[in-house]
Amino acid sequence: MHTKNSQPEVFEPTDLYQIREKMYVATDCIIFGFHEGKLKLLVFERQVEPLKGSWSLVGSFVRLDEDLELAGQRVLEEATGLKEVFMQQLKTYGKQDRDPGFRCISVAQYALIRVEDYIDKLEKHYGAHWFEIDDLPELVLDHDQMVQDALEQLRHNARHRPIGFELLPEKFTIPQLQNLYEAIYQKPLDARNFRKKVLSLNVLEKLEEKDKSGSKRGAFLYKFNKENYLQLLKAGYNFEIF
Repeated sequence: MHTKNSQPEVFEPTDLYQIREKMYVATDCIIFGFHEGKLKLLVFERQVEPLKGSWSLVGSFVRLDEDLELAGQRVLEEATGLKEVFMQQLKTYGKQDRDPGFRCISVAQYALIRVEDYIDKLEKHYGAHWFEIDDLPELVLDHDQMVQDALEQLRHNARHRPIGFELLPEKFTIPQLQNLYEAIYQKPLDARNFRKKVLSLNVLEKLEEKDKSGSKRGAFLYKFNKENYLQLLKAGYNFEIF
């Protein structure tokens, strides 16, 4: 029976291997956002040596008492205040000389967030900076390679799954959706063919509201219908966008 003054147990694993050599395990987060028609990356000024003050992805060492996936979620929340956003493990980076601080492997994870919901808070309270994908500063260590690998994975996923909806506001127009895919793939898409294709997927719900910011006539707003998507996915439907 616990008393009022009892303390939670501290996780202290027993090392049964007793290997004298050691290394650190870290996780680094590649955080993508879509804002003002541009795909952007969230970076930070590195707070520790070596290379303190350089532009960096946000990361942390994995704690002994947490799973790798939870470590990534913790890093994301500590750096941005965000919870429950799309996050996926990318790959492991383990060159022996990748980190001048000490031997360290890093498991990269990438996240997608809706910038409109958080841009002021991130920049004012967390010291984060958004850079357009085609105008990034040089990043520390092997973080540039992590970003390129994450972009490749994002493009692969976006072609076969409606992953892009994680980057858009809850309500959006078809042109806004097309702008997103053009930003991800860095190439123009035919508007008529794109509209026909995305509407044929049966995962968009047309609303009565219109966005009139671009013209008096305006464009109808849509929402992503996740329930339809999950049902079609279970049935083996091919969601290839183009």
